[in-house]
Amino acid sequence: MKIFYKTSAVATGGRSGHTALEDGSLAFDLATPGSGKAGANPEQLFALGYAACFDSALNHVAQQKKLTVAGSKTSVQVGIGQTPEGGFKLDIDIFAEIRGLDEAAARELVAATHQVCPYSNATRGNIDVRLHVTTL
Repeated sequence: MKIFYKTSAVATGGRSGHTALEDGSLAFDLATPGSGKAGANPEQLFALGYAACFDSALNHVAQQKKLTVAGSKTSVQVGIGQTPEGGFKLDIDIFAEIRGLDEAAARELVAATHQVCPYSNATRGNIDVRLHVTTL
């Protein structure tokens, strides 16, 4: 595989610490959900990245398929829970809003996008991911 881009981040203090990109362009204080402390958590950061990546991949796939999409918006909900074995696992819902296509074409586009998106490829077989499509 040819690597197009790499980045690096560092975290200290776990879920109650701090995380930052090594180039200094973005940083977050972290807080455990329900702690009352100000800050983001890893699931929120994952949701941000997945939403941006999926929406970008959706527009890429639409262009490849020569589909005219008048606009799109992707929202990603990331949950975390404990498995019966005692480990932890993520759970994901992707909500894609697409303007300019009928429902069947939009569903086909979202399904194709899910095969292309790097986050989808990374999570496939590891995390339950549900796709939801709305046309406008």
